Amino acid sequence: MAAAVTGSGAGSKRARTDPVPRIGTHDGTFHCDEALACFLLRLLPRYRDAEVVRTRDPQRLAQCDVVVDVGGEYDPERHRYDHHQRSFTQSMRSLQPSKPWTTKLSSAGLVYCHFGSQILAGLLGQPEDSPVVTALYDKLYENFVEEIDAIDNGIAQTDGEPRYALTTNLSARVGHLNPRWNDPDQDTEAGFKRAMELVGSEFMDRLDYYHRAWLPARALVEDAIRRRFEVDTSGVMLELPQGGCPWKEHLFSLEKELALPNPLQLVLFPDRSGQWRVQSVPVGPRSFESRLPLPEPWRGVRDEALSQLTGIPGCVFVHSSGFIGGNRTREGALEMARRTLALQGPSPMSCQCWDFPWTVVGNG
Repeated sequence: MAAAVTGSGAGSKRARTDPVPRIGTHDGTFHCDEALACFLLRLLPRYRDAEVVRTRDPQRLAQCDVVVDVGGEYDPERHRYDHHQRSFTQSMRSLQPSKPWTTKLSSAGLVYCHFGSQILAGLLGQPEDSPVVTALYDKLYENFVEEIDAIDNGIAQTDGEPRYALTTNLSARVGHLNPRWNDPDQDTEAGFKRAMELVGSEFMDRLDYYHRAWLPARALVEDAIRRRFEVDTSGVMLELPQGGCPWKEHLFSLEKELALPNPLQLVLFPDRSGQWRVQSVPVGPRSFESRLPLPEPWRGVRDEALSQLTGIPGCVFVHSSGFIGGNRTREGALEMARRTLALQGPSPMSCQCWDFPWTVVGNG
């Protein structure tokens, strides 16, 4: 991925007589959205060597090639990408009706909306309309950029009072790079450069993971779904060839795309030690609730005591919440899964399984 980044966004070198392009944004306290917006713009060949001008002076901003997060204008024809004006209500869905996200865009989201496919195509060396670029564009928006949009626009993640505070997200870490209120030196230039490096590093790391780990997992999950009746005649159990595969979001997407008649319930896979796990499919991609948790009497019991309780040799554990269990062999894990299904009776859908949301995360 590093090689792709180095060769990306570079294009042909700028002629020495060409003026250096300028990216304008506001000075003073900085935020995650404009730091990411500036970083993303500099991945484009035309802005690779751009100077970032931090000011609120309208005359200086007028001289910039592109302006983000300041100026009170959203005009993509003139490359003005502010979101603070009262008239601004744009979301990814309003600008690209094929997309599902309705969160109000920040400057980061605006830049990503207009240039994200071009940026990813350059980084990955693929056409903008390729399936890989399309899938990663959606995935990175929903799992990286949208959070920054929402936080910058003051949109709460949930209704009501949250159970606990989230204070270590990327936006919070960028905020901590600003001078403290009582620091003698209130200069923000050095901190903003560090913020661009931070958000840029996180963006590139996330892209690398989704491209080289998350996306290849889709083929494994799809193959497991197609072979599910080879695992068990119920057709609601999957077997993956190795642990650590990020299967959940692909599973939800593929259930819908393949129009499966019954929701999938349990997933079997080996762990790094060669033992086997049986895990319940959650009711949603971000839920801690299971569609079919392992039986309550098994939960929190381990080793020989669990084997005696279940009548299944080789048991290792069942988590106290019932979402996962382990056995020393594939046959033992499969029997734990089958017993779980049998103990739930003929219709395991009683645990909200028919009510789970058909959520498509990105392009699967």
